[in-house]
Amino acid sequence: MDGSSLGKWLCLIVYILTLLKTEGASIPMTIVQAAVARGAVCLDGSPPGYHFEKGSGSGINNWLVHMEGGGWCESVESCVSRRDTYKGSSLKMEKTMGFSGILGSKQAANPDFYNWNRIKIRYCDGSSFTGDVEAVDPKTKLYFRGERIWQAVIDDLLAKGMRNARNAILSGCSAGGLAAILHCDKFQSLLPASARVKCVSDAGYFIHGTDISGGSRIESFFGQVVKTHGSAKHLPASCTSKTRPELCFFPQYVAQAMRTPLFIINSAYDSWQIKNILAPTAVDSKKEWKNCKLDLKKCSATQLQTVQNYRTQFLKAVNIGLGSSSSRGLWINSCYAHCQSGSVSTWLADKSPVVGNVKIGKAVGDWFYDRSAFEKIDCAYPCNPTCVSIDSES
Repeated sequence: MDGSSLGKWLCLIVYILTLLKTEGASIPMTIVQAAVARGAVCLDGSPPGYHFEKGSGSGINNWLVHMEGGGWCESVESCVSRRDTYKGSSLKMEKTMGFSGILGSKQAANPDFYNWNRIKIRYCDGSSFTGDVEAVDPKTKLYFRGERIWQAVIDDLLAKGMRNARNAILSGCSAGGLAAILHCDKFQSLLPASARVKCVSDAGYFIHGTDISGGSRIESFFGQVVKTHGSAKHLPASCTSKTRPELCFFPQYVAQAMRTPLFIINSAYDSWQIKNILAPTAVDSKKEWKNCKLDLKKCSATQLQTVQNYRTQFLKAVNIGLGSSSSRGLWINSCYAHCQSGSVSTWLADKSPVVGNVKIGKAVGDWFYDRSAFEKIDCAYPCNPTCVSIDSES
């Protein structure tokens, strides 16, 4: 190969590496080995981890900490089944990860946060980072230590410069979105008083809803999560001092007393909530809702009316939690979706969904920087032609 050809190949390689960096295609996982000494470990006892892309330029002192979602385990049995997977062990996780959406590194696709320090905390405890049980059963070898994981990772980030943050966001999707609400005030208290600190919950506003049987299967489920993981002592005291601890897993009861500004990204027809809060399989023995839950277009007229009534429940729960707070932000659409901030296709792309003609990325950025308030609730399904179908965390 002559010098000219070699030079062209080297230029191509440099270009590809630059592109990968720009896309955030291969961000390595940082293992917090020191967390093990304080018992801050995944379900299987392995150390926690996170992915970190450092900020640059004007974003050098700005921090966006995003918590991964992935459901919960409410019993020893369900946690055992989770323990030896990527949802319960850092040993089973992919060692690199790409960032996009709210974590994206392209200025055009994420203009307000692209050059911030951006972190994704991996989820391996099954309790939305709230568990803390000292005892470990020698038979199951399960560790319920989600709260310790959260604290260990945050301490690691504080030591890496977050203690000097000027702007900071705690965010998350699904179970991570719930965690963003539950840990929001605690996060704010650890940062400089002069910093602008806010929280963003994507698909994390799980409501204390009524299911198709007239009961509330989700209340029982969340109650078991809190009991199994010993979460009660780490749920916000502003809530647990007023009501049963297990109810403080529901954002509508926690958000009432939150001090830190909160932005809610959610569908009023959240697909996880329709499948698991409104029509959980356990109360649909005849599987009459099976097709409807897969695609709202396949719902009967009666079922669709029930789904519309769930939207009413959801919006009522939002008002119970956030009231008319001047610091709140709302972007609530009518798409049958779950988690919409982590994908470039739904965050701020040409064909991303809109509410009030505004895309999620612009709404969150304007709200965070106080350029303008944003509290928009979409019209009822199926009115929004901009809905995008994506696969996302549960």
